[in-house]
Amino acid sequence: MNRIGLFCAASERIDPVYMEKAEELGAWIGAQGKWLVYGGSNLGLMEATARAVKAHGGQVMGVVPTLLEERGRVSTLLDVTFPTVNLSDRKDVMLQESDVLVALPGGIGTLDEIFHVLAAGSIGYHDKQIILYNVNGFWDGLLDFLRTLEDRHFIHHPLDGRLKVAATFDELVSFLTD
Repeated sequence: MNRIGLFCAASERIDPVYMEKAEELGAWIGAQGKWLVYGGSNLGLMEATARAVKAHGGQVMGVVPTLLEERGRVSTLLDVTFPTVNLSDRKDVMLQESDVLVALPGGIGTLDEIFHVLAAGSIGYHDKQIILYNVNGFWDGLLDFLRTLEDRHFIHHPLDGRLKVAATFDELVSFLTD
């Protein structure tokens, strides 16, 4: 798994622990000589992760929708830029270019990306894993809801084959190195 796709918050107004975890992941990706594949923004956890990847010798691929570029929100750290028309194209390119996907804490956009990967995998478009990094139980409510969907048979295939949950950094690294 050399190309790690990342979904996460672009917000600057979040608890600093999430920035620390993003930087820790970025440092590991860089030190391992791996690629970060992400949305290309210069904000929040996105930029924090990219900065740490670059500082530790890794490469950064940004998948950048036109509107982000027009608003001047593209990171200057990108080694490769994939321009896209919109967010739908961005998700498709990120999925295509990544070997595995990780979701750090994030908002509506991150949820959209997680569900895009899960839905596409559930009908056979890919067999890639998505790992939720459950920092301070951030994803607990979502996980409870997904279990409810499984229990009530709204999900046809068990999610545990495609969805992993890492409660600690060591657990996340273990999933990324399997």
